[in-house]
Amino acid sequence: MWARHLLLAALTALVVLPFVLRPRTRAAEAELTLVVVTPHNEAIRQEFGAGFARWYRARTGRTVRIDWRVIGGASETVRYLRAGYAAAFEQHWRTALKREWDARLATAALDGGIAPGAAPADDTPEQAARRAFLEANVGVGLDVFFGGGSYEHVRAAHAGWLVDAGMRQRHPEWFCDAVLPQTWAGEELQDPQGRWYGTVLSAYGLLSNRDSLARLGVPEVATWRDLTRPELLGEVAMADATRSASVAAALEMVVQEQMQSRYEALGAAEPDRAKREARAVREGWIEGLRVLQLAAANARYFTDSSQKPPIDVAQGDAAVGICIDFYGRYQEETLARRHEAARVRFVTPRGGSAYTTDPVALLRGAPHRELAQDFIEFTLSWDGQRLWNQRVGTPGGPERFALRRLPVRRDYYAVEELRQWRSDPAVNPYDPDGVLVYRPEWTGGMLRELAFVVRVLGQDLHPELQAAWREIVAAGRPPEALALLGDLSAVDYDRAHGEIGRRLAARDRAEEMRLTRELTEHFRRQYRAAEDSAAGRE
Repeated sequence: MWARHLLLAALTALVVLPFVLRPRTRAAEAELTLVVVTPHNEAIRQEFGAGFARWYRARTGRTVRIDWRVIGGASETVRYLRAGYAAAFEQHWRTALKREWDARLATAALDGGIAPGAAPADDTPEQAARRAFLEANVGVGLDVFFGGGSYEHVRAAHAGWLVDAGMRQRHPEWFCDAVLPQTWAGEELQDPQGRWYGTVLSAYGLLSNRDSLARLGVPEVATWRDLTRPELLGEVAMADATRSASVAAALEMVVQEQMQSRYEALGAAEPDRAKREARAVREGWIEGLRVLQLAAANARYFTDSSQKPPIDVAQGDAAVGICIDFYGRYQEETLARRHEAARVRFVTPRGGSAYTTDPVALLRGAPHRELAQDFIEFTLSWDGQRLWNQRVGTPGGPERFALRRLPVRRDYYAVEELRQWRSDPAVNPYDPDGVLVYRPEWTGGMLRELAFVVRVLGQDLHPELQAAWREIVAAGRPPEALALLGDLSAVDYDRAHGEIGRRLAARDRAEEMRLTRELTEHFRRQYRAAEDSAAGRE
């Protein structure tokens, strides 16, 4: 009997104690609420939620809380927004405009490629739908889109879901090359129309486990091509680029590096600049895909989450993984607190990655528009920017988590007094030395095609690819078998930019499945032929 009472008391304590011990000042008691959709992790949400509350109260005397909405990664967030705005517009069309609905209008209304006519009377039904959407203030119950990479924000702005937050009117002094540059190293850092603003800079690189590399006899992993080393077979942690915009951007850096390498190598051999560039882009595309193909052949797995590879590398479950810089630095930070800092190493390949930005944007139909503008102002202010790269407990820094990210404000790096409080005082993303100059005209509109091709080559056919690669390695990597494996003419630049891009853009799931089947059948035969060639089979 007494044992039963003790068990009940213990269970009661487990249920009740979290409520008894929670802080008395709850977020729900705030006077105002801002709704922010984000793929950012809990550490960023915690620090920016608390930081904005402090900043807003100091300015206004009022309390505010952020209602964070986490749908998933950036791609999932954009799909959610598309569905939400399509439903909101249909409701507006039927009830406010009292017009007859056609499902085709939902697609037209959100299509940034459709421009309304010179006058409403000149509009086609599709143009009329687009005009109605742009003139309406339909919303999805969300105020701000925070984080997720510029690629998805550009798409959202093009579709019309983002609107000018008015920061240039509030702070014209910020928008200059010395503070918030429009571009850096070929990358757009803000929308010219004010529909999104970069808040932080990120590069891509490799996190490696030094213990694992020593076990495998690999001295270091410092370049993208190092991922193709045969010693790393089964030791590379990879994520599905079709599920993560950050992973797709990392793969794009691999391809861009190869394109630029080919451009430099051609040199005097091709004096005509246009021809030299065209050749470099096509040859670099194939060579970049070959690097990614062999990295996939070495893959231990493919995950839906871009956060899993750096965690597994830190734990020794994989030797190396591709990740965005702050994931790698976070693992370094975590292990340093446990006095194990030497276990992992993050490196951005020299000349192998441009800096991209994670933006913030005001959503169309935001229910708390002015408060949303205040939040965007905060993220670009010194108070918001200092949260990204200062150590916990330093003046103006984060309270609980060192975010280990790089502020977008260029003037931040010019303040010598801040170096003593920064987590990464030696890193300056605006230092041109070793930075890849991004060429958007080469691959900027092809992230979806690139992610799809890499998924087909490496993920969908991983068993066949790895079996062929294993046989090729065992045979001493004979040139004939390697040539068979690396024949990527079926997904060359022109086909990816043309037919593959068109079929994916059709947004017809059945058509995408047909394309996937065609390519997987082609490369399955090719991988088996490469395996047979290495094994000496006819």
